[in-house]
Amino acid sequence: MRKNDRGTKQGDRLLKMQGKFDRGPVDFKSHIAQQEGQVMVIGSTDVISVPQTHTIIGAAEIMTQCGFRRLPVTDAGTKKLRGIITSGDIVNLMGGGDKSRLVQVKHGGNLVAALNESVRTIMTQKPETLTSDAHLIDALKIIVGKKIGGIPIVDHEGVLCGIITERDVMRVLAAERSTLAVENVMSSALRVTTPESPISTVTHDMTTYRFRRLPVVSDDVLFGIITATDIMRYLGSREIFQRLKTGNIAEVTGLPVRNLIAGNLFTTTPEKSVNDAAREMLEKNIGALPVIEGGRLIGLVTEFDLVRAFAEE
Repeated sequence: MRKNDRGTKQGDRLLKMQGKFDRGPVDFKSHIAQQEGQVMVIGSTDVISVPQTHTIIGAAEIMTQCGFRRLPVTDAGTKKLRGIITSGDIVNLMGGGDKSRLVQVKHGGNLVAALNESVRTIMTQKPETLTSDAHLIDALKIIVGKKIGGIPIVDHEGVLCGIITERDVMRVLAAERSTLAVENVMSSALRVTTPESPISTVTHDMTTYRFRRLPVVSDDVLFGIITATDIMRYLGSREIFQRLKTGNIAEVTGLPVRNLIAGNLFTTTPEKSVNDAAREMLEKNIGALPVIEGGRLIGLVTEFDLVRAFAEE
């Protein structure tokens, strides 16, 4: 208990540290070229989708196998977009928020029964979209203004024809040299968790505070980072079923979060250029880098932070 209490207090302290991420409205600079159809060039047109009747566990398996954080939901015949399911929806279902009612209320805590429900029960309906003739700046306004990491692209009939993500945008914008350092754009007001925190606490915090990831800290030392994708992978890899005996969700959400943390931990330093940070994220296929100074965690820089920074400068 003491270890968890200490982690909670540490998280509160870091949360109250002054952050650098809230810098007011974004002023998109004129150097961002506006060409019709840019989103189709920058984004992916080889997009996988599932019908509304697809099971939640099936969608999680596809996202895990393909390395996706989100999966569009379409009509089986017309391919018209009907919604989108994300790793955040899975986190919410696992105990983070209102979608967990599907497990707790409708199915009396039975996770297996809930996972065999259709994706329509937890997907985001009427998601933000872009049309196939949209400009890059249109994508930026949604990604930065509404903090959405991926946007389906549809034609004028509403048929899914692609998807563009903040990673796609970062790859384009990072080609221009920036004068900014990581410390200028990182978030330094952080909520952290501990290695022994149960998964249920982490899913609750992620959903409540709208975080995709949480640094895991033990005795002021960075232990790792837990992401929404790690939690989705726990489900999509079917590892979760090896721990189920009665089928009740409490059997798998009470597990210490240290069991889900990926083995490799990549970090950066505050003086590193944002271009170098972006390059490392793209090379390592990761969405964030903890920022370390003097052996201590002082911040976190994410794809979102870099997209915003490149768009502003």
